[in-house]
Amino acid sequence: MDLKMISHLSNLSKLSFTDDELEKFSNDMSSLVKIVDTIKEVDIEYNPIADNKNIYFNDLREDIAKESMATENILKNAINSDNCFVVPKVVE
Repeated sequence: MDLKMISHLSNLSKLSFTDDELEKFSNDMSSLVKIVDTIKEVDIEYNPIADNKNIYFNDLREDIAKESMATENILKNAINSDNCFVVPKVVE
């Protein structure tokens, strides 16, 4: 990055630096940008076989919908107080 860009960014950030500090930041920022640019080289293609090698779909159970409990039965032990439900204490 050039000094003009670093100076502009420091003004936007409301930071003030000496000329020596701007020069140092210019070198540091250039190094950081090079490091971040290496991310572009990383292969991010999705491979369903390689990315899911520990998942065995044949071992999963079948997802079957079942009848659930009636809401009235579930809320029998709940006491409605101040627009919330209070349930019996379980842990001492």
